Amino acid sequence: MTVIRTRIAPSPTGFLHLGTARTALYSWAYARHFGGQFVLRIEDTDVARSTQDSVDQILASMKWLGLDYDEGPIYQMQRLERYQAVIDQMIAAGSAYRCYCTPEELDAMKAAQESRGEKRRYDGTWRPEAGKTLPAIPEGMKPVVRFKNPLDGDVSWDDVVKGTITINNREIDDLIIQRTDGVPTYNFAVVVDDWDMAITHVFRGDEHVNNTPWQINIFNALGAPLPAFGHMPVILGDDGQKLSKRRGAVSVTAYEDGGYLPEAMLNYLSRLGWSHGDDELFTREQLVSWFDGTHLNKSPAQWDPAKLEWVNGQYIKQADDARLAVLVSAQLAKRGIAAEVQKLTPMCTLFKDRCATTVVLADWLAMYFAPVAPSAEDLAAQVTDAVKPALATLADKFAALAEWNKAAIQAAIKETITAHGIKMPQLAIPVRVLVCGRAQTPSVDAVLELFSKEIVIERLRGV
Repeated sequence: MTVIRTRIAPSPTGFLHLGTARTALYSWAYARHFGGQFVLRIEDTDVARSTQDSVDQILASMKWLGLDYDEGPIYQMQRLERYQAVIDQMIAAGSAYRCYCTPEELDAMKAAQESRGEKRRYDGTWRPEAGKTLPAIPEGMKPVVRFKNPLDGDVSWDDVVKGTITINNREIDDLIIQRTDGVPTYNFAVVVDDWDMAITHVFRGDEHVNNTPWQINIFNALGAPLPAFGHMPVILGDDGQKLSKRRGAVSVTAYEDGGYLPEAMLNYLSRLGWSHGDDELFTREQLVSWFDGTHLNKSPAQWDPAKLEWVNGQYIKQADDARLAVLVSAQLAKRGIAAEVQKLTPMCTLFKDRCATTVVLADWLAMYFAPVAPSAEDLAAQVTDAVKPALATLADKFAALAEWNKAAIQAAIKETITAHGIKMPQLAIPVRVLVCGRAQTPSVDAVLELFSKEIVIERLRGV
């Protein structure tokens, strides 16, 4: 029985963006569903643009998302000897050849084709054919190596997502598979990698559809087994344009910094191109159980920040409070606010239902550890001369309390309301403004209980 093997192969020329993260998720879930293996490969042959910072960010993103891999990371630049061996094999077999065209000659070739209204393509100057005399090899010039693509016939495959796709070989030319510096190009290296790593299923963005005929032809030239291909439609941004590294995409780690939970991000990403009935929220285990490669959408998905916030909010409501406290503590630390996890835990319990992210939760809980600054409008509207005597009374009653808990706080508030002949909102809202810096909070006694008594009294008397 064939072992299912999938892979994700990001290029370390920037951050891991959302489209690649979705592809990684689908590849991971498919392998896990069938008890297979998931491989992480770093496609770093773009030497000029690849950076270690990008590699680190990719690895951090995979770890945060919980997409564990069985092999890797495997780096293409550590496999140059293997690529060279395959290229030598192909040249010897006649399925690849050296080309000595200069960049100027190629430019002139394409310009002439354009002037004749033809498609721009390599004209086969250095392509060996029976009875053909090749030009003299220029002295001291390093060649590229080109794949000898079939001239006729169709390339056809049954795409896991899009169905049958057929492209005629006349639509593609003899692509370069090795540059003059000896570094292989993408379409060649990816074939050798997938062959060597026994990859059975390749999920990737549909921008790679046009690369697939070349790759299938190279697989065939090598006598290597073909993987199944599944090309995912793009993710569109709010403006209807494709999200990409160069246009509007945000890194995965930016969402971690923005207070999103990884399980919420996985849930949301999985629904951008796949569905399981009407299920909106599901666990990682359910995703693996359901993800068998069916129900993948052929149409582009729309990125919806509001929907992601809603999903994240649902997960925050269900999250363990001690775990949230750790995340909120980290968010507060970025603001220079030190907060003990032990103190934050009951605060998370009280406030998490109101929050879509841990950043918003930190916004709420900062009031317990740092001074608040009520707005001038709230102070003017709520902390009036008429209510100030009641606030002074309440501060005195709080100071006299032997115990600081909800019951005692509630009793002091009720006594103050009775003594001054006012209603609960007339006192509770000004208390919220002065102590919390805002007019709306959960139940005021529950909120005040989590403050130290001294801070509450200090803020009430600071009127």
